[in-house]
Amino acid sequence: QVQLVESGGGLVQPGGSLRLSCAASGSIFRINAMGWYRQAPGKQRELVATITSISSESRTNYADSVKGRFAISRDNAKNTVYLQMNSLSPEDTAVYYCYADVRNNPWGPRIDYWGQGTQVTVSS
Repeated sequence: QVQLVESGGGLVQPGGSLRLSCAASGSIFRINAMGWYRQAPGKQRELVATITSISSESRTNYADSVKGRFAISRDNAKNTVYLQMNSLSPEDTAVYYCYADVRNNPWGPRIDYWGQGTQVTVSS
């Protein structure tokens, strides 16, 4: 099993910034991709950003709504992914969920694990 622990959510004023962190631990052979989704009240969960590490390179993907404002990064040595969120607006208010695409052992399948979610509220 793999556990994902998120931190960094909270209340911020419009135009402000927050940095989310998500640390993975447990039975990890390799983490292929990590990322963030969010779910606002009454809405479906949506992709925010993902980062995939291939050899020494990383590829990132962002939702159009956050491009230029959010930045995802990853510390492979710590199995941790970060989401730097700038220029926040009330539309960014949601529960943010971390996920990791993990292989528990060299011969096993890839499995998606999810964090418990962290609330981000943007309000004046």
